[in-house]
Amino acid sequence: MKTKTKATTDQLRKVLIRRYHTLCNRLGMQPDDRRALLKPYGVESSTQLTARQLEDICNKLDRDLHPDLKKLDTWRKRVMASIGGWLRLIGREQNAQVIKAIACRAAKHENYNDIPVDRLRNLYYSFLNKQEDIKRVGEITAEEIEILSYLN
Repeated sequence: MKTKTKATTDQLRKVLIRRYHTLCNRLGMQPDDRRALLKPYGVESSTQLTARQLEDICNKLDRDLHPDLKKLDTWRKRVMASIGGWLRLIGREQNAQVIKAIACRAAKHENYNDIPVDRLRNLYYSFLNKQEDIKRVGEITAEEIEILSYLN
């Protein structure tokens, strides 16, 4: 009798094997291409892979199938970094939830992952410009304070 964990792992592997074959078919991979993909893992068949290996391969194939997802992910990370930098400059709390909430409000979207690439690009540059503005205003203020201190 299989343990519950073993049964769950076997079910996951079956799902991942199906996903692997679906992705290969959608990418139009030939048997030679599939063998070349499996060769670094030292196996001849997808059924010989572990669940973790199958997941890795499926993720690679998914990225090949949807190259725009990588671009979207890159812009999401950039937006989070630019908003995080702005929050640091103004001395506010910064964590993923706060940053995503600010991005959603700025983009007028309910969900962070629904923001399109063009809007993410605009947000990124807007918050970078805000950072530069804050730094420049700080420099000008420091200069003015220094001038005033000489006058007094």
